[in-house]
Amino acid sequence: MKRPVVQGCCLWISGYVLAIYTELPWLSWMTSALLLAALVILYTLRLPGRQPIGALLLVVIAYGYYQGTDQRNITALPLAQQQQISPDGSEVTLLGRFASPVTIDGDRASFTLEAESIRFPETSAFPLGGESVQVSLRLMEQAQQSVASGWRRGDALTLTGTLRSPSPARNFGGFDYRRYLRLHHTHWLISAKGVDQAQVQPAAAHFSVVQLLRWNDELRAALSRRMDLIFPASQAGFMKSMLIGITDDLDPDRFQQFSELGLTHILAISGLNIAVFLGVCIWILRRFKVTKENYLLICMCLLPFYVLVTGASPSIVRAGLMSMIALYAARRGGMKEVLHILAVAAWAMLFWNPYFLLDVSFQLSFLVTLGLIIGVQRVTTLLSPWMTSPTLKNTLAITLVSQSVSFPVSIYYFNQFSLLSWLANAVLVPVISMIVFPAGLVALALGIIYIPLGQRIGQIIAWLNQAIFWITDQLQQIPHLTMIWPSPSIPWICFYYGFLVIIYMLWHRCYLNSKGELPIILEINTRESTQGMRIKLSLLLAIGGFLMLLWMGYSPNRFQRTGLVQFIDVGQGDAILIRTPYGRHLLIDGGGTLTFRKAGDDWKIRKDPFEVGQKLLVPLLKKRGIQSLDLVVLTHEDADHSGGLQAVIEQIPVKQFLFNGTFKESSSMTTFFSTLVQKKVPLLPAQVDNWIDIDPVTKLQVIYPLETNPTMIEIVKEQNARSVVFLLEMQGTRWLFTGDMEKESEAAVLDYLRDHSALVADERNFAPIPTGGGNNKIDVLKVAHHGSKTSTTSEWLTYWKPAVAVISVGVMNTYGHPSPEITDRLINANVAIFRTDRMGEVQMEVRNSGVFTRMKLRN
Repeated sequence: MKRPVVQGCCLWISGYVLAIYTELPWLSWMTSALLLAALVILYTLRLPGRQPIGALLLVVIAYGYYQGTDQRNITALPLAQQQQISPDGSEVTLLGRFASPVTIDGDRASFTLEAESIRFPETSAFPLGGESVQVSLRLMEQAQQSVASGWRRGDALTLTGTLRSPSPARNFGGFDYRRYLRLHHTHWLISAKGVDQAQVQPAAAHFSVVQLLRWNDELRAALSRRMDLIFPASQAGFMKSMLIGITDDLDPDRFQQFSELGLTHILAISGLNIAVFLGVCIWILRRFKVTKENYLLICMCLLPFYVLVTGASPSIVRAGLMSMIALYAARRGGMKEVLHILAVAAWAMLFWNPYFLLDVSFQLSFLVTLGLIIGVQRVTTLLSPWMTSPTLKNTLAITLVSQSVSFPVSIYYFNQFSLLSWLANAVLVPVISMIVFPAGLVALALGIIYIPLGQRIGQIIAWLNQAIFWITDQLQQIPHLTMIWPSPSIPWICFYYGFLVIIYMLWHRCYLNSKGELPIILEINTRESTQGMRIKLSLLLAIGGFLMLLWMGYSPNRFQRTGLVQFIDVGQGDAILIRTPYGRHLLIDGGGTLTFRKAGDDWKIRKDPFEVGQKLLVPLLKKRGIQSLDLVVLTHEDADHSGGLQAVIEQIPVKQFLFNGTFKESSSMTTFFSTLVQKKVPLLPAQVDNWIDIDPVTKLQVIYPLETNPTMIEIVKEQNARSVVFLLEMQGTRWLFTGDMEKESEAAVLDYLRDHSALVADERNFAPIPTGGGNNKIDVLKVAHHGSKTSTTSEWLTYWKPAVAVISVGVMNTYGHPSPEITDRLINANVAIFRTDRMGEVQMEVRNSGVFTRMKLRN
């Protein structure tokens, strides 16, 4: 009975995986239902060959079930398009109910709306049938925060705002918000300004599922408020995340630190929470002399409540289901196999929501649990000949198994791995799981009854947390121990797990007897069997293959001899990543988030605001495996070019920094340059006669600013006219990067080049900058100032004769960039135009046969 359930779960997942990566339109829910009937008949009649045929049918049934679910995950609004209505960007009125709690963050209230109908201008209401819509409501004054915080799940709502389709990924490998929302059955966003756009009617009080969830929301909010009183303000967010799964108040820097050390699982509600909860419940019930049969039943009934209170994430749902199945089996005296229970829990969750398979929390939770079930005892046995302490063996085995199993999935999603992760987990996880977490539950329980008593325990926990934070601070400061990995391919991940299994099997055969007691080949023996030598050789080859796989995964482009220029879409700003043919990496500017704050607007500040460097640029660099940057160029210090670089230099090593030799007074630039000095990054003021040798086929030369004093930093407020402008020659191609230079700067450069018939090449035999008498033609021009009409003159284009122009500009920016005057001028000059606002990221690969371009989005 055990094997069919586990095998069936594996076959079901296989069907889902095939459905994700392939498409067979004829497979749907109806087809799956018919095939399921055939499967039942096959086993009822006990027909020959039923096992292989049944396995195949189960895979196809799962394929059809997933595809049928996916086919039904569509919006009702395409029907509106058939009535010649264009939904995207329309002003609409939605009628529906709150389907989630309202989250207030600064000047924004966000929630999910279960929409019953929608009305477009000058049309009648169109039914939506309860379709989910994500709402973002901008609060216009501080008093509106209290109004929005009074709205509850289930309340009726009439909302007027702008309807938009979620944005897809605008960069290769970037976060796809449209796909994320679709996996949560949401297809539209609506934005509105002010609470006066929302008419809310409180829901009637009667028992229902919605009312139950509403009570749960209120309970979670009440627990959150009570924890604010029990624990110090600096630690309340940390304890909320650990105890009840509320991450809104978690310090982003602390989360980043735990992420770099591989400790984020501590902050996620999972099996540990379930185990402690059940342990406390069983201990209390046994003190009251409750029989085993009854306390198991009571715990089964309490578990769904606990799962809801802690947020019902996939990891806690998995742990809750497994625990409920195990408790039921304990009452019935059967089905005690843990692997069997895991398979049943996975099957139930995937049947309820097939999209769980794509959830990183689900993947890590089940993979690590599966690894611990299968691997810990086996690895403990392998360690037996070398270790005698059971505690040390078990701790090391758990750490090795959990780290090894979770590694490929972790680097696929998070692109980093700390070499201290195993040490941090081995030292801190026992302390947090055995002391901090249980004590936190006790403090919360007592604090609900009597706040001062909970505060006393909370203070003790705070001292211990301070010690934990001190340890993580010290570990994080150790340099060069956090490795950045590019996201691996699915075949690479499969080979990784395959090698782990092969190495375990060969190691077991090589060093342990059939009982796992004594070393065989390591025994002092004058003769060693030929078979043993073959096993040893196979083991060495497997380990060598595994190390080679890791080496290839860490730097997959190691031997690729093509250049790649990537114009990253960072909105209204510039960020250009260059990989040279010999694997050097250059970053030109880092984008930035423009903020406009007035006096008295402090209430608008959000807890974790969107910042281009932290949220977009750094994750992209890590996903592409940028372990270090050989050169960072800051063309000038305006926020839309410099803002994102703070996060870059904090998380990615930088070898050299080239800038315009000036300083723009601001707190952000002061912090930025202080960080560069602290990290001992060489600062290079741009000079016209500077040649920078990047690799054997790549070189860079500054052509503006014309005059720079390398011994003195000048304070300059208006930075555009001081933008660093440089030529890049790479594998026979020529590129011109212009920052935000203006007409006057362009004229100065042209005059300088015409006045100098040739520049003297340096001792490294670099060719001089071409002048008016030579070949000035360039392959690619980065259009200055996002296509503003303040630059890119006709004289500039005539001189350089670019074949291609790239305009880095934000979608629907308030500046009207790019100017139609500039785009017309480029078109008249027969220059091909690429724009990030319309095409998303633009990548240009330099091969021996020419430059090849691809865009993330199509016009």
